[in-house]
Amino acid sequence: MDVTGGLDNENQNLIIHNKHGKVNQQWEVVYADQYPDEPVKGELNTDFGMYVERDFYVVSELKENRYLDLINNRNMVIKTPNGRKTQIWYFHQQSLTIRTRYNNQSWDIKSSGRTNQMQIWSTNSGWFQLFKYEANHFCNIDARGGKCIDVQYGKDAEGQPVLVTNRAEKAQQRWKIVYVDEAKEEPTKGLDKDWDSTSIDHSTLDLDFQ
Repeated sequence: MDVTGGLDNENQNLIIHNKHGKVNQQWEVVYADQYPDEPVKGELNTDFGMYVERDFYVVSELKENRYLDLINNRNMVIKTPNGRKTQIWYFHQQSLTIRTRYNNQSWDIKSSGRTNQMQIWSTNSGWFQLFKYEANHFCNIDARGGKCIDVQYGKDAEGQPVLVTNRAEKAQQRWKIVYVDEAKEEPTKGLDKDWDSTSIDHSTLDLDFQ
């Protein structure tokens, strides 16, 4: 039994072939009663670095800390927090994809991975939809060399596109996961401590209301 072409891809076909001893003919038997249980809702998937079905924001480590969001409800960009479901994501264990709460579609490298553009798309668990979170990077799982999500040109601007590029240790590729159940709530009534007028040094303000 042989993995066609030796390609380590999701849904790659199997064939029978003359024995050659390469890794695409090597297998391990794992008995079902010894196989570790998959993590369930609320548990950490250690292979992918995310908690199962636990809503989170993806926050850029560029200066303004904008959130990963969608434009035209499809293509991925960074935006100021706005409370929309297009900024809420979760890890789906069955498909091993990151999905949006907007319509439950998955992160997807456009055109089945043939471009560097990021979007959401119907879930199919192709390699171009599989991403791990590790060391503040979201990197695609691809045996040919996974790429990481990146703010285009490193430009920290509202609506700036997010795509995939080769991994680099730059702020434009670094992201924080902020779980919704741990996120700081915006004050709705009463004192906003960040804008407490009694703590502001008005002498430093240069305001022109003309």
